[in-house]
Amino acid sequence: MSSVVAIMSMSLDGFVADRDDGVAEVFDWYVGSGDVEIHTGGSDPMTFHVSEPSAEHFRSLTAGLGSVLTGRRTFDVAQGWGGNHAWGPAFVVTHTIPTGWPRPDSSVHFVTDGIESAVAQAKAAAGDRSVAVHGADTIQQLLNAGLLDEINVDVAAVLLGSGVRLFDHLAGVPAVLGDPTVTAGVGVTHLRYPVRQA
Repeated sequence: MSSVVAIMSMSLDGFVADRDDGVAEVFDWYVGSGDVEIHTGGSDPMTFHVSEPSAEHFRSLTAGLGSVLTGRRTFDVAQGWGGNHAWGPAFVVTHTIPTGWPRPDSSVHFVTDGIESAVAQAKAAAGDRSVAVHGADTIQQLLNAGLLDEINVDVAAVLLGSGVRLFDHLAGVPAVLGDPTVTAGVGVTHLRYPVRQA
């Protein structure tokens, strides 16, 4: 059965973006922390340069992904990933479909009937693979609805001081997570926590 897995980079003080939605500092480890090249797919491919431990973590995590679930804010900031996300079909939770979308030859889908429907559609598309989740608000909604199975946080070695918090607006806290898997990279620590359902 498909798992729903949050994947986010975050500053040590808990922010996934600065006040202006800038993410450069929390993603610096992707571009200059080592000599191992990782090439992404999708319509807007990128090449990362990371340390060997980060490369192993990244490959292990992404090898099992079959679809993506995110919110409208992340979709907008990422400019729709050029129409095709590197990790498979993308499902965007939104109140309104943006102008010019959906597009021909795009694997981006818009879900206007709620987070539960988005999870069901993303799981169906993923098959026996996992659903990756981006976006602080979407992750918070999934945690609050008991629909998240795992949290993967790449903790960047930076303090932002303010911005968009990853774990804001949570209901039913404290929430106890399972024991983490920890991978130390260069400029980043990778944490994987199973989510214990109540």
